[in-house]
Amino acid sequence: AGNYGVSGLGNVSGDENWEFTSALFFTASVLTTTGYGHIVPLSDGGKIFCILYSLLGIPMTLLFLGCLLQHLLPLVSYRPVQYIHIRWGFSLAHVALAHAAGLGLATLGLFILIPAICFWALEGTWNFLESVYFCFISLSTIGLGDYVPKGSSQPPLHELYELSITCYLLVGLLAMILTLETAYRLREVRAFIHFFVPARESLQDDDDHVEILARDQFALATVSRTHSPDRPSERGPT
Repeated sequence: AGNYGVSGLGNVSGDENWEFTSALFFTASVLTTTGYGHIVPLSDGGKIFCILYSLLGIPMTLLFLGCLLQHLLPLVSYRPVQYIHIRWGFSLAHVALAHAAGLGLATLGLFILIPAICFWALEGTWNFLESVYFCFISLSTIGLGDYVPKGSSQPPLHELYELSITCYLLVGLLAMILTLETAYRLREVRAFIHFFVPARESLQDDDDHVEILARDQFALATVSRTHSPDRPSERGPT
C-alpha cells in the first residue's frame, strides 16, 4: 500500500492492508469528515487527489444528507407527532417533546450502546467505556484516531468487519443528524437558543413594522386634513 501512496497504519496485516473494504472505509471517513488518521495518503499525487476529492465529495455528501433529511423528517418526526395529537388529543408541544426524547433515547441505544457492546466483544483490548467513547467520537465526526477497530485477522472476516463499520458510520451519522434536527425544531430549544442569541431578523421585522405604521399614520393624517370639516372652504368672493 505504501508503494501506491497510502499508509494503512492501523490494519492488522502487512501485505493486504488496502483491500476494497479498506478503501471504502477510508472514503467514508473522508466524506463524513471523521478522519481517524490510520489510513493516510503518502505520495504527492495521493494528497492532491485527496484534497480535490474532499472539496467535491464533502459538499455533495452534505447535500445528499440534506435531501435525505427532508424526506425522513416528515416520516419520522412530523407525522407521528400529528397522529398522536389528533388521535388522542394530547397537547402538540408535549407530544413533540416526548417524541424528541424517545427518538434521542432510541438513537442512543441503537447507535451508541448496542454497537459499543459489539465492539467491546470483538475488540479484545477495549473495555465498555472505550467502546462507547469510540462510537460517540465516530458519530460526532470528531475522529481523534486514538481508538480504531481492528477486528479479525482473517481476510474474509476482516473485510466484512470493515464493511459493517462503514455502514454503521453512514447510517449512524444520518440518525444523529435526524435526532438533532428534530430536537432543534422544538419550541423549547428554539426559545433557549434565542435567549442567548438575539434574533436579528425579529429586530429587522420590528423596524419594518414601525416604518409601515409611520407611513399609515402619515397617510391617515393627510386624509384627515383633506376631509376635515374645520377646514375653511375654498370659495371665491361672492
